[in-house]
This record gives sequence, structure tokens and C-alpha cells, in this order.
Amino acid sequence: MDFDALFQTQLDALRTEGNYRVFAELERKCGQFPRAASHDAATVRDVTVWCSNDYLGMGQHPKVTGAMCEAVTRCGAGAGGTRNISGTTHDHVLLEAELADLHGKEAALLFTSGYVSNWAALSTLGSRLKDCVILSDAGNHASMIEGIRHSRATKVIWKHNDVADLEAKLRALPANVPKIVAFESVYSMDGDICPMREIVEVAEKYGAMTYLDEVHAVGLYGPRGGGISEREGLAERITLIEGTLGKAFGVVGGYVTGSAALCDFIRSFASGFIFTTALPPAVAAAARVSVAHLKRSDVERKMQRRQVARVRAYLDNAGIPHMRNDSHIIPVLIKDPVKTKMLADYLMEEWGIYVQPINYPTVPKGTERLRITPSPLHSDADIDYLISALVMLWKQCAIARAVA
Repeated sequence: MDFDALFQTQLDALRTEGNYRVFAELERKCGQFPRAASHDAATVRDVTVWCSNDYLGMGQHPKVTGAMCEAVTRCGAGAGGTRNISGTTHDHVLLEAELADLHGKEAALLFTSGYVSNWAALSTLGSRLKDCVILSDAGNHASMIEGIRHSRATKVIWKHNDVADLEAKLRALPANVPKIVAFESVYSMDGDICPMREIVEVAEKYGAMTYLDEVHAVGLYGPRGGGISEREGLAERITLIEGTLGKAFGVVGGYVTGSAALCDFIRSFASGFIFTTALPPAVAAAARVSVAHLKRSDVERKMQRRQVARVRAYLDNAGIPHMRNDSHIIPVLIKDPVKTKMLADYLMEEWGIYVQPINYPTVPKGTERLRITPSPLHSDADIDYLISALVMLWKQCAIARAVA
């Protein structure tokens, strides 16, 4: 059997649909974020990145890079294996304490990515709690969906951010079964923020555990960067808060926080923790410094909010349609996969602006978009240049403008 031919048939179908993904080859320039070098065939050119999840530029902050370099010199490059086999490094312990403090929890547990932390935690909770029912928001991330699926627990999907639908589904369940309400604070593609207080109150009413994914909010919201749950004063009422180190904190890795018993339970039973090589100590050291810095400094958050507001206002003035939300994520809707990629290519090739096209299956068909994430390190001149490029392309490509 010609397996390559089978692979190629499906890849060709993706290309025909306009959903084949092409990754830009970029080389980030330390200390110059959001600048990067784009490698294309034999040429290298400077571009400005407008779609990074390093939301605050902490991946190049001198404190963070300095901590990583110091730890490499002190400990070497790797962790030596799983924590079960090679032991827990001191840097892991310090970072977990920093994260538990960030969310006001007794304990935290590190994973190699936010995807793995969601997958491992939900699959463990759902499989180990007898007769567990997991109520999952319809907009939840693939990592949460996969964790729930792998758990083989009963899954109930409630309408996205619809508290009345959640309550109706909770009410229909037996009172004596363990229930987990799983949801996100900031949803990554539309940028909308959940009605957290109402969700928590309904979950408490029916004795359900709350599982909150804060990956697109940690570092960015709340007086110390604890996320929407900290901003709303709800962190102590949420059973488990999950986050990432790879977005606003600028490094890599994921984590869960909660009671000491909860974290120990996941540590003891989650295959995604037990059998995975631990994060390098240098990564843990860099992440701890980033978390600690953003607990004390609000400068980055304030400047980011200013630049987000500026981009939104300029898009409005230009009549370029974008989805309304209260977060830092600005989805500019194109609604056509071919046009979305064409616009992204034009921005890169003609203007030196990198914005990755977002197509199906990341978003539903018909909602294709450019996802813009302004940072505190984008200058006013960068914003002016971006808007000029978008206005020009909207004219050239005859894309519909927003109606005032």
C-alpha cells in the first residue's frame, strides 16, 4: 500500500480548501521584540510580529533571560529525566511555590506545556473520580476536549458562556455524582471573557468542582497577574486554576494549582506527569523570575492595554471589521480562507508585517481571520504602519468594510 499517496491526497484536499498551513520561518531578535528576521528561500528580511502569544514581551526581558543563563551555568541544560526518576530540582520547587502564591492556592504542579497540563489533569480527574460527569463549555480548547475524551467520563457540553444552559444541565444530573465544570477565562480566538462569577455561583449551588483554564489571562489581568479570577476576586472559590508559562510569562510549560490534596492526587496518578521528562531547570528559573516580576510590575500591563485600545480605535476609524471583546485579542474577520491567507502573505511580502492566518479547524468555517495581539513593545509608529497596510489591502482586495 502506498501510504505516502494516502497522505498526499488529504494534504492536497487541505490546499484546495485553502486550509493548508504554512509556517513562517522566523528568528526572534533578543531585546528587539516585536522585531524578527524572516527566512524565506535565500533571503532574510526584518519583519514586525503582530500575532505573538508572548503578550508582554517577557520572553526577551533581561531579568528572564539572565535567570535562564545563570541556571544553565549552574545546573546544565536538562532536567535529567522525569521527576519520578531523576528527582525534583530545586528550581521546580521554587517555581511551584511562586505559582501557588500567584493564585492563592496551597500547591501547584508543573507540566511540560499548557496542553499537557489540561490533558493530564482532566483525564486523571475524570477517570479516577467514580461516575464523574464533566460539563465542558462548547468553546473549550482542544487540550481540554482531548483530556475529557481520554478520561472516558460522561461529558456534557453546555452552550458557550451560557450560564442558564449550564444550570439546566447541572440540575438534570443526580445530586450524588461528582461533577466538574470546565471552562476558560479568556477564549483565545474570539477574545471573549467568560461570566466567571455567575459560573462559579451555579457550580457551587450544585456542588460541582470548578476547573478554570487561565492560559490567555495569567500575567495580563489582576493586580499581580493572577488572571481574570484574581481580577474578579474569585480565585479562592475556584477548585483548580490551570495556566501556562508560554504566553504572557514568555517561557514554556504549563501548570495546575489547587489544594495540596488535589495537586498530590494529579501528581500521583497523571501519566502525563509521571512519564514525561521534566522542564529544564533553566526554564523553571526563568519562569519564576517572570512570574515574580509581573506580580510587582504593572507597567507592562498598562502599556499593553493602551496599545490594544489604540489599535481598536484606529480599526474603527478605518472601517475594518473586528470582533468586539474586553480582552487583549483583536480578531480581524475576513470570513474566507483563501483571502485570509492572501492578505497574510501580502502583509508579509509587501509590508514586512507578520500576522498568521487563522483558518479551520482552529476556528469554524466562515469565521477565518487575522488574529492581532498588540504588546507593550509595539510603538505608536508600528500601529500607524499596521493600520496603513490594512487600509491599503482592504482597498486592493475589495473586502467589505464595517458599517458604522
